[in-house]
Amino acid sequence: MSNRSEVLNGKHDYYEVLGVSREATDQEIKKAYRRIALQHHPDRNPENKEVSEETFKEAAEAYSVLSDSQKRAQYDRYGHAGGGFAGFDPSTFSEFSDILGDFFGFGDLFGAATGGRRTRAQRGADLSYDLTISFEEAAFGVKARIKIPRTEVCPTCGGSGAKPGTHPTACRSCGGRGSVRYQQGFLTISRTCPHCGGLGQVLADPCKHCHGQSRIRVEKTMDIHVPAGVDSESRLRISGGGEAGLHGGPSGDLYVVIHVQEHRFFEREGDNLICAVPLSFSQAALGTKIEVPTLEGQETLTIPHGTQSGTRFCLRDKGVPQLNGRGRGDLYVIAKVVTPTHLTKEQRQLLEQLDAISKSDNGPAEKKFADKMKELFS
Repeated sequence: MSNRSEVLNGKHDYYEVLGVSREATDQEIKKAYRRIALQHHPDRNPENKEVSEETFKEAAEAYSVLSDSQKRAQYDRYGHAGGGFAGFDPSTFSEFSDILGDFFGFGDLFGAATGGRRTRAQRGADLSYDLTISFEEAAFGVKARIKIPRTEVCPTCGGSGAKPGTHPTACRSCGGRGSVRYQQGFLTISRTCPHCGGLGQVLADPCKHCHGQSRIRVEKTMDIHVPAGVDSESRLRISGGGEAGLHGGPSGDLYVVIHVQEHRFFEREGDNLICAVPLSFSQAALGTKIEVPTLEGQETLTIPHGTQSGTRFCLRDKGVPQLNGRGRGDLYVIAKVVTPTHLTKEQRQLLEQLDAISKSDNGPAEKKFADKMKELFS
């Protein structure tokens, strides 16, 4: 058997090329190739470019074989005589984009094409619209008509960008491929065609309506349904309501951002409503029935005698409907006992009589309280 270090049919031993042992792991092989590729990259050795290109190419060929388990096993058994090692898959080098990316452009690697025409279809951009509605509209839902400035497919050319009756033609610069190729040393490099932008087609006679842009700007009127229970900063997604796509691509979406106006009487906490109602001293003391407002009209509420200021009463299912749900919140009524600031002579006399009666009924307790206050501040 011949010595592995010898040259066979003009080829060096792949392990020797990478400087690793035959027992080297995949990681060691990868590390060795990275080191050689960085050291002998042709762009880094312009003064000795031919030798660097040869070394670089030889290391790449060795790595392409030894990094493939099946090819490596065949090589270990038969050496170069096993054959089948003349070419390699450019995808093998995708993990070395920091070394090869700028140099190869990941177009053609040693003549093996990997690129192609850029996909023409492109999705349109999403849009956002701010919609202000009333408190009641947010609670019960509303149908709103809005106007959205956006782009739509040109009705004249149908989105092709070409004048009606004509069609885009193949780009002469790239021959319709969408990319141009040029030789740099032993490498064939592929770049996006600057003339057609990678589409592979150009417009010989653009549409006069859209000037070849395939889209036009319009003000679109749309009717949208705002569901019951939305709150400020809720977002409604209108599928396809955004900008038109390019070259047959789908339209973007429209996001309607809801802003709810404040109510003069109610405050909202989730699905619940809160309101405050004034009570006179006599109403709170004696008890009464009052009419309180709800989102759907007046509702009778019984105030028991001895009600204190700040007492909360609950009216079930009088709040806001749950968004996309079946239930609804409650209405909480807070009693606010109002102290009169202007009294008539008769009112003052009656209150003085009440005060006198209260003192006589609670004399000892009141005296005891007064004595404690005197001790506290003496």
